[in-house]
Amino acid sequence: MAKNMRIRPEVQDALKSGGAVVALESTIIAHGMPYPRNLETAARVEKIVRAAGAVPATIAILDGTPTVGLSATDLEKVAHGKDFLKISRRDLPAVVAKRLNGATTVASTMIIANLAGIPIFVTGGIGGVHRGAPDTFDISADLTELARTNVAVVCAGAKAILDIGLTLEFLETQGVPVVGYRTTEFPAFYTCRSGFNVDYRVESVTELATLLRTKGSLALSGGVVIANPIPPEFEMDSGRINEAISSALRVADKKNIRGKAVTPFLLARVEELTAGDSLAANIELVCNNARLGAELAVEYSRLKE
Repeated sequence: MAKNMRIRPEVQDALKSGGAVVALESTIIAHGMPYPRNLETAARVEKIVRAAGAVPATIAILDGTPTVGLSATDLEKVAHGKDFLKISRRDLPAVVAKRLNGATTVASTMIIANLAGIPIFVTGGIGGVHRGAPDTFDISADLTELARTNVAVVCAGAKAILDIGLTLEFLETQGVPVVGYRTTEFPAFYTCRSGFNVDYRVESVTELATLLRTKGSLALSGGVVIANPIPPEFEMDSGRINEAISSALRVADKKNIRGKAVTPFLLARVEELTAGDSLAANIELVCNNARLGAELAVEYSRLKE
């Protein structure tokens, strides 16, 4: 796949010179938000990354080619999302071989970012252990990817539709460090609090970059989860969002929605039940993660020098 990968010249130049690059996923564009809010958000996120001194590298599969860094035309195509499959690790061989279009999840974005040499990745929230997993075994491939691929993931915790406690237990078993940026509590996507603690707290971007450099010097495989809470002014009331999630889960169960379709369905249903407030919060937390991820990429690059 690395031989067939296409890297945008701007991204390639930054990588060759040791500059700061931030990987961004495309599933959030194709399947996580409605058009045109998804395209507006993608453009806003890339602008935030550039303002901090880093180069954005949104990743997708275009006509079977893993592409690192999308043009405005590419982003428009992904945003319409009509023929873009949701791509995780298991899907990569078939999608590339069949020359299909694919929007990358956390797992597949990590794989391609690692192949390109990008160590910092920004997303909204990681996937995890779904509620009811003891019966369904529905566990996101994001978690096993975090255990094997050397990419740090800046996120607002795990998606609130998940079982956060079991997600953290799984990460602990896999040896994945969960680091809170200026927080001791693992955020719950739409809210700052989940009731569960992170493994370690850091207070500055320099401290965070030093931690990542130290991990690299110890030759430890796997990623790092960097938990960055949604800004308090944008977080939702926990009772309201949990009620919406519970209602959406009941509908999903009644409709027998399973596998890849679960998360997009639940996010859309929760958006409907909250009259769009959950989407607004989602956009703000992604932008907040982009600021931290870009600052981290710049500092990580500086420490290397």
